[in-house]
Amino acid sequence: MAGTYSQIYIQVVFAVKGRQNLLAKSWRDEVFKYMSGIITNKGQKPIIVNGVDDHVHAFIGLKPAMSLSDLVRDVKNNSTNFINDHAWINGKFSWQDGYGAFSYSHSQIENVYNYILNQEQHHSKQTFKDEYLDFLRKFEIEHDVKYLFEWIE
Repeated sequence: MAGTYSQIYIQVVFAVKGRQNLLAKSWRDEVFKYMSGIITNKGQKPIIVNGVDDHVHAFIGLKPAMSLSDLVRDVKNNSTNFINDHAWINGKFSWQDGYGAFSYSHSQIENVYNYILNQEQHHSKQTFKDEYLDFLRKFEIEHDVKYLFEWIE
């Protein structure tokens, strides 16, 4: 068969190092737009990028020409530099190691989009830690809590 055809939808979730509340509302939309631009420039489709003060959700239409791990690495590295170059925080900004990646079918795009769009409302009722653990349970991903994100309580 000539050509490559795919339909891969991935939600990627990652946190600020130490899960600190560093993504200020006054500038985080600019960071999310920047992340969307990185995803686009890598030949991928950013469906939505949004989050709250301590973590980000990126919903991506992934083409198989690039590995997800390379894309996430580039998004995290470039957005770290972007935040640090703007000196929006005291000290040096960085993301935690690792990320969660969860796949969806085409029929779920609208629901996932709306879930990510409404992160502030969602997190007025549920912590990021509980949300992330729910994702791992829902997708039946084996995990050991001690190897998840660095949790600062």
